Amino acid sequence: MSDASGIRPANGAAATRADAVFFWITRVVATLGVVVTVWAAASTGPMLIHGHPAYLILLVLAFAVSLAIAVRSWLVRVVRHRRWKGIRGVLVVLSLGVIALAWWLVPSTAVEPALSAMDSDTSVTVTETADQIVLQPTGAASDVGVFFQPGARVDARAYAAVLRPLAEAGHVVVIPKQPFGIAFLSTGAFGSARAGHPPVTRWVIGGHSLGGTVAAMDAQSFAGASTDPVVGLMFFASYPANDLSGLDARVLSISGTNDGLATPEKVTASKASLPADARFLAIEGGVHAFFGDYGPQSGDGEPSTSQDAARAEISAASVAFVDSFDR
Repeated sequence: MSDASGIRPANGAAATRADAVFFWITRVVATLGVVVTVWAAASTGPMLIHGHPAYLILLVLAFAVSLAIAVRSWLVRVVRHRRWKGIRGVLVVLSLGVIALAWWLVPSTAVEPALSAMDSDTSVTVTETADQIVLQPTGAASDVGVFFQPGARVDARAYAAVLRPLAEAGHVVVIPKQPFGIAFLSTGAFGSARAGHPPVTRWVIGGHSLGGTVAAMDAQSFAGASTDPVVGLMFFASYPANDLSGLDARVLSISGTNDGLATPEKVTASKASLPADARFLAIEGGVHAFFGDYGPQSGDGEPSTSQDAARAEISAASVAFVDSFDR
């Protein structure tokens, strides 16, 4: 057996057409793994440092394994008979799955003014670690803190500008960095943070998009807690996945009238799942991506207002809602 590339079976080996196919599949998949992980790293950019380390670890491991296999497969010039083709087929499918996951998980990176809002000044101290961002008032802090879950595959820093006014108003604000940018992989983050941010003894939790759905789950779990309870829930272009009509906490839902993802129809439908006294605010002309600063989002609607105007309205409503627990 031979082909135009000069690849030939090892002497004495009963190489088959299936062996030749797997030989080339290994080359292609391994090379694809190298290309995709390099592209993903370049596209992720600063988020490789500022994001949760889980994605960086995935890219490094995928790149190292792909590179090793690619180099070895391209150096080998002999097709050999291989056993366990079924297992090898499964490994190829799994490899393609990991490569596709690395591509899909590329996050939306924070842009201005969120990046500038990450700087500390005389009113707010910003602390960033591998798993969270904390906006801490420099003066006297309220006992009501805010815990905010980012949207799916969105840089946690993207919410610094819209949430910073809460810290300027005296509230500790905690933004978790989700593993792989998926809120459902960060469901334990609020439980861990509850007792870790004195002088906070009461919490308003919220989230954007998928982050709001996870925040709703935490609200349901901790609204009746004897210590560090959840007293409020904020939805940014989001809604709950389950019935919260009996929730013992006040609710504020802020949405955009031009949102193409958390559409006005979906937000309206969520009213039946929330307490009767839940408040709803619609940002006229606002879209899904206006609740953070990370650029346009696929599938979103077209805005008919500026993001600066929308951000100011969202921040003002959030501050008024959280401040109300101090009165």
